Amino acid sequence: MKKKKKTRFQKITMIAVWLMLIAMLGSLLFSAVGALGWI
Repeated sequence: MKKKKKTRFQKITMIAVWLMLIAMLGSLLFSAVGALGWI
């Protein structure tokens, strides 16, 4: 069985999507903590 190789574009897209998700979660957590006055 041959594995389907991902193209470079697909890899970059996946990494970009993950980075965006992580950044969104991080900013959400940061603003929530800031709103609670922990910072």
